[in-house]
Amino acid sequence: MNYGIITYIIGWVLNFEALFMAPACLVAVVYQEKEGFSLFAVMLLCLVLGVLLTRKKRGGKSMYAREGFVAVALCWIVLSAFGALPFVIAGSIPSYIDALFEVVSGFTTTGSSILPEVESMPHCLLFWRSFTHWIGGMGVLVFLMAILPLTGGSSMYLMKAESPGPSVGKLVPKVKSTAMLLYKMYLGLSILQLVFLLLGGMPLFDSITTMFGTAGTGGFGIKNDSIGGYSTYIQVVVTVFMILFGVNFNIYYLLLKCRFKEAAKSAEVRIYFAIILCSIILITINISGMFPSVWKALQQSAFQVGSIITTTGFATTDFDLWPSFSKTILVLLMFIGACAGSTGGGIKVSRIVILFKSILKELDVIVHPHNVKKLKMDGRIVEHSVVRSVNVFLVSYLFIFAISVLLISLDNFDFTTNFTAVAATINNIGPGLEMVGPTQNFGMFSNFSKIVLTFDMLVGRLELFPLLILFSKNTWSK
Repeated sequence: MNYGIITYIIGWVLNFEALFMAPACLVAVVYQEKEGFSLFAVMLLCLVLGVLLTRKKRGGKSMYAREGFVAVALCWIVLSAFGALPFVIAGSIPSYIDALFEVVSGFTTTGSSILPEVESMPHCLLFWRSFTHWIGGMGVLVFLMAILPLTGGSSMYLMKAESPGPSVGKLVPKVKSTAMLLYKMYLGLSILQLVFLLLGGMPLFDSITTMFGTAGTGGFGIKNDSIGGYSTYIQVVVTVFMILFGVNFNIYYLLLKCRFKEAAKSAEVRIYFAIILCSIILITINISGMFPSVWKALQQSAFQVGSIITTTGFATTDFDLWPSFSKTILVLLMFIGACAGSTGGGIKVSRIVILFKSILKELDVIVHPHNVKKLKMDGRIVEHSVVRSVNVFLVSYLFIFAISVLLISLDNFDFTTNFTAVAATINNIGPGLEMVGPTQNFGMFSNFSKIVLTFDMLVGRLELFPLLILFSKNTWSK
């Protein structure tokens, strides 16, 4: 294990966390808020520790899968541990466990909150809270690779550990160039949404924080009613961009390169939009009697479907009051999630497609034992290693899910609350149903349950393995 390169990467993460806190400090100056001193103090602490760690001799640049996975997991833990401090120091969230839950929910783009109301929080901390979504959406290590020449070709291990999906590839030959392209597209889409929000008359601060929550598919709102109090135009803009940020960014690269035929071959994206369309139609029919017009029912259905399948978690209405049929569809969408290579969470559409094709292949083998059939996606053979990884992912996912539901049930809340609380956190959704519904929060859970759910958010965002590998004794052997 090359501990030197791991501490070096952690050091740079702390340096960049200090940089990321600077805009929030500026917001404090603009609004003349004394809570900005807490951000400034933590910014200095991160910078001092970061400089010390990056100046330390690394002991070689070699990094393999083990170091990559460990570095990513530890970086996210360190990032969250320091990111929670401003809330505690400022007194806005006195409990460190609560503050850690809140900031992990931000960085992992989950959007679950322990806060009963947010409007009384200072602007600078609201900004930092929402900005964590944008930072975590594409990934802090991807940002690092876009800026710094960390470890040459072996930095691909960092991208594989942090980027969502069953398989991760490079858009261009160099990892650094791939990371830079991803962030350029991410920033471009973010700015485009910001422009549309401002054109709709949304205040600048509201527009920026809403853009952060949409781009990172996080869902932290700065209003107690989330997005419900804004105009229909604003809600439609947010709906469209939530869905766009749930698309694999590889598709945007192909579109920018005018490789339209190649982009159109993506089965995952086609199925993603088909699921969204079918869900909107079914829910609209089911809830049409609850709204003054079919158009309003359609608009609300589209917003909530887009919010849940992309794991954003914004809300415009209390969907916990919807009929069971509609709520069941939304819960299913929680598990499906967005596309691989997007900022969304969940199991991912590509994994669902691979699992479905694996079932069909297995049925075909039973009927025709001598047939040799390769599993294909987008006209290409899916490697056995990818299929195996998807199967192991699903088993690990179900195991963690079941254990988490069992552990938080010690708080003695109803099953729907416990089940959807875990579903909302491990899939990085935000709201669940019943006591963790869109008008509720996670504050009633015990500290132990909050730690379990915090772990679920991290393990969900990092797609299980980078965090699980920390618990393997072989990881730490020489």
